Amino acid sequence: MTEVTAAMVKELREKSGAGMLDCKKALTENNGDIDAAMDFLRKKGLASAAKKSSRAAAEGLVSVGASGNTGVIIELNAETDFVARNDQFQTFLAQLTDTALANKLGDVDALKAAKVGAKTAEESLTELIASIGENMTLRRAQMLSVSNGVVATYVHNALQPNRGKIGVLVALESTGDADKLGALGRQLAMHIAAARPEALSVEGLNPDLVARERAVHADKAKQSGKPADIVEKMVEGSMRKYYEQAVLLNQTYIIDGETKISAVIENAAKDVGAPVKLTQYVRYELGEGVEKAADDFAAEVAKMANG
Repeated sequence: MTEVTAAMVKELREKSGAGMLDCKKALTENNGDIDAAMDFLRKKGLASAAKKSSRAAAEGLVSVGASGNTGVIIELNAETDFVARNDQFQTFLAQLTDTALANKLGDVDALKAAKVGAKTAEESLTELIASIGENMTLRRAQMLSVSNGVVATYVHNALQPNRGKIGVLVALESTGDADKLGALGRQLAMHIAAARPEALSVEGLNPDLVARERAVHADKAKQSGKPADIVEKMVEGSMRKYYEQAVLLNQTYIIDGETKISAVIENAAKDVGAPVKLTQYVRYELGEGVEKAADDFAAEVAKMANG
């Protein structure tokens, strides 16, 4: 029996595009013969499915799930919205979410290796790609938890319960009434979905972005020709406005249009029966940051040109 080495698995993976576990199994079944293992994968529909991985997958769904003080959020991508509405796709995403929540998994690699039924999530996804004939990607996943309190969820324009284009998790730490905390968390999640904060606090902002923002406002202020001390005050004023837009705790609550989010949380203590702290949030918007394939871009340009 030929020993299946890591180098052999790597070679087959690069040749076929199939997952590591599938490649190792194919090599083991075929006594280390690369060509035979490749045929084995092709017969299983795994190699052909993997070849679709070069196609851009920017559609799909975001899914959320929560139980008590733990919540998870997942983005599963597909090439077309049509597939995202497919029952097989949605069933698999629901199973993924349940698995992530049950095992408290907020890491893509760990989730891929987790069992969904009798197979790993990665194996099941590869088979789903082969079955439907369209590339799919488990793009990202995250878990939030609190010691005391709740993790609330919200999905904007949900296609199915807990699944849609924008998903939000909000972690609230408190020993207060769980039902009231949950209601508060959902309202905050709705705000986050609409307001798109960049960070929870000023300290959480990317320092490079803050420095660049400050530099832009400094240049503008200097052009006014005012004294240096006035220029500095102008810059600080502009930065305060920036923080009010970018930082969740500094934003104005969309629901009432006047209260700062920090004050909303502080004021909630009376209703909840204990101090409340928003410890973390996650906002996923489907396809954000995914580059479309060149042919998709060309098609859009042509469509615009033909008006």
